[in-house]
Amino acid sequence: MEQISRIGMDTSKHIFQIHGVNTAEEPVLRKKLRRKEMAVFFEKLPPTVIAIEACGGSHHWARLLQSFGHQVKLIAPQFVKPYVKRGKNDAADAEALCEAMSRPAMRFVPVKTPDNQAALMLVGLRGRLIRNRVQLANAIRGYAAEFGLTAAKGMCKIEPLLDRAAADETLPALARELFAFHAAEYAQLQGQLEKVEAKLVAWHRADECSRRLAQIPGVGPIGASMLVIKTPTPEAFRSARHFAAWLGLTPKDHSTAGKVRHGVITRAGDEALRSVLVVGATAVIRQIRHGRGALSPWLVDLLKRKPR
Repeated sequence: MEQISRIGMDTSKHIFQIHGVNTAEEPVLRKKLRRKEMAVFFEKLPPTVIAIEACGGSHHWARLLQSFGHQVKLIAPQFVKPYVKRGKNDAADAEALCEAMSRPAMRFVPVKTPDNQAALMLVGLRGRLIRNRVQLANAIRGYAAEFGLTAAKGMCKIEPLLDRAAADETLPALARELFAFHAAEYAQLQGQLEKVEAKLVAWHRADECSRRLAQIPGVGPIGASMLVIKTPTPEAFRSARHFAAWLGLTPKDHSTAGKVRHGVITRAGDEALRSVLVVGATAVIRQIRHGRGALSPWLVDLLKRKPR
């Protein structure tokens, strides 16, 4: 086989399409592989550079290919799409990956370790449990309101509401039975969430970088852990503004013909991480407005000039 300079690989659950070029940028490899053929093919292939779209399972394949001596580069899907010539198929995607990888200004996604992916799984599980708890709490409020039982805002008001429903003998027996079923489900979700958060706090305490980040006002154990887990290597960002752009906190740019037009924030980054940091920043502002906490001259001056 002619010497291959780089390969673009489009992945899926069972079928993998690869596109390779030589040093003269001529296609020399177009091949479709099944999952069981992947390891055998790349183990025999001389070490080369391989581009994979950063998606589900890509970090696993990147680590496997790296163990064979290949250099793997993960590219975000939105950076690959402009290089698809026409149509949408696996071969066109693999060719676009091969082309996108060659661009000098292309940005790549660092390959995650298994421990980092396990920590991400922990964060994702916590988010899912919170969504399930909110959904269940809203259902309980809705059912209780139909019987004239209401409660103030806050998750802490759900259990007293369930106790009132259980003690109200004017409710039908079936309704009290179903409220008891909801109460058991809510208690189970609450217990699972407490266990997951305990594991996340333990991970935070074991990580030196996460402990340092928690010293920032408005950043607690959850926010610090998510910063370490979800953020790639800090060296990938040239400045704090580049990190803010990656997080989706910079305005959209619609400038043209020398006219600067900025829109709303892009919200292009990780939604969970951005929301945690925004909530933390809002809490700091609230404390300063009430005269509590350490005063930051920069923040005090900013609040004089801008609405909170």
